[in-house]
Amino acid sequence: MPQTSKYVALLLGLCVAGAGSAFAQAQGSWEMKAPLPAALNEVTLAEVGGKIHVLGGAVLGVAGPYHQEYDPATDKWRTRALMPRGLDHVGSTVLNGKIVTVGGFIGSVHRDGQSAASEYDPATDTWRILAPLKAGRGSVAVAAVDGKIHAIGGRNPDGRTVPTHEVYDPATNSWKDLAPLPRARDHVAVAVIDGKIHIAGGRFGPPTERTDLHDVYDPKTDSWTSAPPLPTPRSGLAGTLYKGLFLVLGGELPPAQTFAENEAFDAKANAWRTLAPMPGGRHATQAATDGNRVYLAAGSLKPGSQQVTDQLIVFTLP
Repeated sequence: MPQTSKYVALLLGLCVAGAGSAFAQAQGSWEMKAPLPAALNEVTLAEVGGKIHVLGGAVLGVAGPYHQEYDPATDKWRTRALMPRGLDHVGSTVLNGKIVTVGGFIGSVHRDGQSAASEYDPATDTWRILAPLKAGRGSVAVAAVDGKIHAIGGRNPDGRTVPTHEVYDPATNSWKDLAPLPRARDHVAVAVIDGKIHIAGGRFGPPTERTDLHDVYDPKTDSWTSAPPLPTPRSGLAGTLYKGLFLVLGGELPPAQTFAENEAFDAKANAWRTLAPMPGGRHATQAATDGNRVYLAAGSLKPGSQQVTDQLIVFTLP
């Protein structure tokens, strides 16, 4: 090969290698942080004031009122005021600097969906009871939009998935019905993008009935539209909005598979992209972000309540 051709080939090789390196970097990275004081599964997570709260969950199939707070600045945990009652599969969101929890089950497997709603004030480390849902639901998707709390889908006390959509107004301490999900399901991922609620994945019944559905709710019109489907159909998901992307993480498929997938929806591009997978597959956890990083804590590394973990894993996207 002539010297000039060798030089061009070398430059092309360097460019390709550099592009590959930049692509890899763009996918983000994971690291382990201080583990929870105890292993739990079916927890919910919320971020407020730069702290990550892990709420509810179960030990050996029995739900508890657990409440641990993680401080990213010190990489340490501390116990905070217990929830008003022991629940797992609770939905949560943050509104006006306070954590709101909705629904949940009293234990495994999906036992007796509850109508409970409560609010935690981190400034006083206290809880107060809110008006209950019209009917009990566990594994419900919860999101805050325009000063109100939406509770979408879930599983009722009889164990059936429902398309129910209720909204809570703090001004009146009451719930009212809104347009239901196009198809009943639970164990979904949820995030709010530009004032609209995105619901992705989930299951119609048993965990083997996973779906790739991606529905978007517009509060201004009280209507749902379809969006590009989740690339990997999954349920038992964690989801959060991070750096403009709707991250959908993890999931399970009995009898033996859990998902490490980390897929992100870019609303501006109206398309999904693949990010760095988690260190290992897991479900029965949730995700929360402080804007700089995404945090997932506890959960199960295998389907159901197998290999319950105390891990805290943290994702960073440059």
